[in-house]
Order: sequence, then structure tokens, then C-alpha cells
Amino acid sequence: MTSSENPLLRTKNDHRLKAIPFPEIKTEHYLPAIQEALKTAREEIAALKANPAEPDFGNTILALELNAEQLDYVASIYFNLLSAESDAEFKALAQQISPLLAEFNSSVSTDPVIFARVKKVWEQEVANQPKPEVPEDYFDKKYLTKSERYRLVERVYKGFIRGGARLGEEDKAKLIQIAMEASQLSPKFSDNVLNATNAWELHVTDPRDVEGMPASVLAGAAHLAKVKGKDGGWLFNLQPSSMIPLLTYCRNRELRRQIQTAYSSRAYKDKFDNQDNIRRILELREQRAKLLGYKNHAEYVLEDRMAESLATATEFLEKIYAVAYPAAQKEVQEVLDFAHQTDGIYDFQPWDMSYYSNKLKEQRYAYDPEELRPWFKVENVLEGLFIVARKIYGISVKQVHDVPVWHPDVTTWEVFDRAGTYQGLMYMDLFPRETKRGGAWKTSFQGQGLFSDGMRRPQVAIVASLTPSTAEQPSLLRLDEVRTIFHEFGHALHSLLADGYYKGLSGTSVLWDFVELPSQIMENWLLEEEALNLFARHFQTGDPLPKELLDKVIAARNFQSGLANLNQLRYGMLDFAWHIVHPEDIDDVDAFEKRAVERFRVLPHIPGSNISCSFAHIFAGGYSAGYYSYKWAEALEADAWSLFQEKGIFNQEVADSFRKHILARGNAFHPMDLFVAFRGRKPDPDALLKRDGLLVTPA
Repeated sequence: MTSSENPLLRTKNDHRLKAIPFPEIKTEHYLPAIQEALKTAREEIAALKANPAEPDFGNTILALELNAEQLDYVASIYFNLLSAESDAEFKALAQQISPLLAEFNSSVSTDPVIFARVKKVWEQEVANQPKPEVPEDYFDKKYLTKSERYRLVERVYKGFIRGGARLGEEDKAKLIQIAMEASQLSPKFSDNVLNATNAWELHVTDPRDVEGMPASVLAGAAHLAKVKGKDGGWLFNLQPSSMIPLLTYCRNRELRRQIQTAYSSRAYKDKFDNQDNIRRILELREQRAKLLGYKNHAEYVLEDRMAESLATATEFLEKIYAVAYPAAQKEVQEVLDFAHQTDGIYDFQPWDMSYYSNKLKEQRYAYDPEELRPWFKVENVLEGLFIVARKIYGISVKQVHDVPVWHPDVTTWEVFDRAGTYQGLMYMDLFPRETKRGGAWKTSFQGQGLFSDGMRRPQVAIVASLTPSTAEQPSLLRLDEVRTIFHEFGHALHSLLADGYYKGLSGTSVLWDFVELPSQIMENWLLEEEALNLFARHFQTGDPLPKELLDKVIAARNFQSGLANLNQLRYGMLDFAWHIVHPEDIDDVDAFEKRAVERFRVLPHIPGSNISCSFAHIFAGGYSAGYYSYKWAEALEADAWSLFQEKGIFNQEVADSFRKHILARGNAFHPMDLFVAFRGRKPDPDALLKRDGLLVTPA
């Protein structure tokens, strides 16, 4: 196959900056495209190394910034579809593609000739120069470009050191082998979780077994049963849109037990068991950390985060734990008492928690979250989200129908600023299918910034598994699903509103414990009356969301906030536990996990369950030794949001400042400097606890 015949290697010009020709791309195109793009990337690296000119920013740092554009393009398409739309044949390619990319990246970061050039530029432009301060205004693009240049040199130099550039040749070879093997294990782990999720179904035919479940949920389950060829009844699976309503509303304890147990034991002691993958991933991570001079993987990761050290991150989590744990204990006891009083439940189990928590919430606040669904038709939610974004940032989002997509469910949107200037392309892929992994995420096919052919705008995607429509009714979302869309759109805005020069510093290319700030702050508008009134309309009558219902939702916003915080702390501290232990000291994956999470336990352990074997965030994603980032960024977000609350949620001055200092700047400055530039001070350490009602400010 020639390059001109491979759609992944053929440039397609259009005003949306090379829209990807998804329908033309076949599985057999990927490996040849990767191999061809690797050849080009290596030739570029060879030319960089052979350049006789003295190293400078242009011929070294910028050359590295622009290296492997074609490779990045092909790889981004492959790995994005690996998560969003892939069959077994497509997934199998990862075992060939991943080590090829890992070997190339590691060979560059450990190359002594390239590092010598990078080091010389760093000595000239960073080592002996003062760190640029965040400017009062951003109209001086020349100043900004100079500041970004400083930051790019600093980040590239640090990246080479963290990539092993100062190691001896023998250790460099070990590091490359570690990277290649690790690159194969992550997709294996993810595949096992997806396969275990898809393998389980619950077919119910007796109407008595689904008593208590809302009609809209049963309609979706009946539709799924029909699609899967079942003979009537209702079909449930482990997708959140199916599992969560069953756990929340189904009166049948046995069915709740089955689905909770199945979800909690995915990829553990079954044919998709991830225990060996966990052990080997941890071994490789520790080997890399030790080679690079760190005590463990957690120390290696935290050194390049806002927190800067494991001690700082754990101290932050422990402070929340001291308040959240007793609050969570009290909240659980309230539910236990309620279950005993209402249904005589003495042997309370984890699969009872969602059911009785919802009943207690309904009694206490006189509303059921299911009541909100009619006001959250997915099309109305998107329209409302874009109206809210326009009021905040002055942008407009317009659907387009002539952009190729990877699946019929995918919609495409163009984003423009106040002046009508094109900001980027956004794909939205919102509903579950067996070829897509669970959860929700924002990803990029193209970043904003300088490419070899000039400046380009971003291409991003929001991927989720929300409640789908059926033949009988449209997609009506739960409140938490609407929150998911707002959250991921916040990530998308971080890329779409990026205004940097170098793509390596643009958009979400920030320190990992800062990246959740734009997404989490976007969630806040969802429960503001002023924002909801813009779009929450009943899908049949068009009536606005009743104020008395909204008031109940707002009144209940901190219901079980102790438990919510404790759950996130459990994940964060389990993550740290895995990444500070010596792998040879792990006697048993499940036994180790139980010890690590015991102090967070407020409900009995489910026999046969295991968190870690499906904990894809840390074993197949980018959050290893970084899951704490959700709480860290949430603390920043709570403090940032307080300024909107003080000045007005659509206050133009505050919104413009957040866009200018946070969304537009990416990684052009250290995130703490950017936060201070926006907020006028460093973060309030108690903002999160105050917002969640766990810390009462004295009168």
C-alpha cells in the first residue's frame, strides 16, 4: 500500500484544518501508517542531531516541538478509537503499535547528542535567566511568546532528565525495555476491564423483580433486551446508565446484590483477571523510578506536580480525611437506622446503600432525583450548556453535519469566539456500546498551537456512556449524567479556548493536579437557578423546572458529602499505597488492597470484590500516583468558584479573568502563578471543606 492509498497518510485540506476521514480508515491502515510515520520522525531526529550549527531555540527546542507530527496524528486517531470504537482485531494492534512508539520516544529522550543540545539551550535561556512573571495583561503577545519560550525550554529540559538522559548506556537500554513492556500492559489491563464489563448481563422477566424502578429506566432495559434478542423482559448490564438506576430503585435486594457484586469484582479472579498485570506494572514502574534516582514511583510522579512531593499530597488528603471520615460514619449510621426503621433491615450490605440513601434523601428533601429526568433531555442539555458557555465566555457552538465521524452516534460542532473567529472542532460521542470502554472523558485529536505549516486550532472529543434513547422515548438524563457533560465540556474549553504559541504547552498540557480545575468549576453552573432557567424545560410540555423542585435539589447538594469525600480519598490513598510499596512485598493483590483501604471502610466488604483490578485510572490511564489530583483540583475549584459567587456567576470581569489566566494560558506559567493571577492570592486551604458543608466558618 502506497502512502497516497493510505487515508492516514493523505493530507486532506478543509477549513476545519484537516478533518479526519474516519469512514475511509480501516484497521489494516494503522500499522503501515505508524511504520511510515516513524520512519519520517526518525529522519527528522537524525537531521536535528547532524545539524552543524550551534544549538539554539529554533534548531533544537522548536525542532523537537515540531518533530513527529505525522506520527502524533496517526497515533492519536488509533488510541482515541481504541477507547471509543474498537473490536478485538483493532485492540490486538496495540500490542504492536504501543512498543514501537515507546521505543521511539525513549530513544529520543535518552539520546546523548540531543540532550547535549537541549542542555546548552537551557543554560543560555533558562539557567541564568529570571523566571518570567505572569503579566498584568496579555495584550503584549511578544512578551507572552518570550515567556512561553522560557517555559518550553524549561519543560523540555526537565522532560529529558525525567526521561533518562543522564543515565549510563546500560541503564538507558533498561529504561527503553521498561517503556516498551509497560506500553503493552496498559491496553491489556483496559481490555480486561472492558471485556469483564461486557461479559455480564442480568435478564429479568418477572415484573415483581423490578418493582420500584422508574418507568423510564424499565423502558430502557426493555429496549436493551429487545436489541440483544432476549425473549421479553428487561436487560441490565454494568454500564452506569443501567447499573446505577437498578441499585438506586430496585426493591429486590437479591438483584441489587448480584449487580453490585458483579461490578465490584470485574477483572478479578475471572478469565479477565488483572492481578498479574497489576504486579508487573508496579514492578516496571518501580524499576524506572529507581533507575532515575527516585525512592518509588510516587516520588517520581509527585516531583513534577503542583503538590511537588508525596508528603504534601498525603498531608492534603489527611486533612480532608480528619473531617470527612467522622462525617461519613454519621451519614452511614443515618442510613442504617432508616433501613432498620422502614424495612427492618439488620444485615445492612453495600448493595443496600444507594437504595436506602435515595429513600432517606427523598424523605428528607421531599424529592427523588428521578423527577428531574424530564427536564434533562440530552438535546436540551447540550443546547443549554452552550447557552451557559456563551453567557460566560462569549463563545458560540454550532452543529455541523459534513464532518466525517467514527460512529453514527457521534455529532460534530464548531466553536467560535465573540468576534466570530473559529476556535476549534468538537466531536461528541455520548452513548454506551460494547466497543467503547466505560466512563467519560475528554480527549484531543489535535492540539492548539504551532505546527510545521503554521498555527492550528484544536480538535477535541467528549466521550461518555449516558442514558441512550429508545424507540419509545428520547434520552432523558440523570442529574449526575448532566454533571458529567458539564464536567467534560470544561475540559474541552481548556483546549478550545487555548491561546498559546507552542502546542506542547497548550490547553490541557498542564501539570496533572491542575488539569481538573476547568472541568470541575464548569459543574457549578448546573445547580444555579440563573443558569438552569436558561435551558431546563420539560421535554413534552416545555415548562421550566419548577422553582420548588430546584430549591430541593440545591438544599440536598451536600447530602452525604462526607461519604463522597471519603470515597475519593479511598481511591487516592489506595493509589499512593500501590506506588510506594516494593512490589516484592505484595503477598496478595487483594490482601494488600484490603489493608490499604481498611481505614476508609464504613460498610462491610463484599466477598469476592476488588477495586484495583478494574482501577483503570491508575493502571491503564494517566493517574498513577495522581488520583489525588481530583481532590487537589477540587480545592482549587471551590476557591475559584467563590469569586464567581461573590461577583455573580455570569460576571464578565471574573469570567474574562478565568479565561485569560487559566483556560487560555495552558502551561505557559506554573499553575500556582496562574491561580494567583486569577484569584489575587494563593488558594484557601479550607475552601473545599467549607463548600461541602464539612467545615463551618465561625460567625
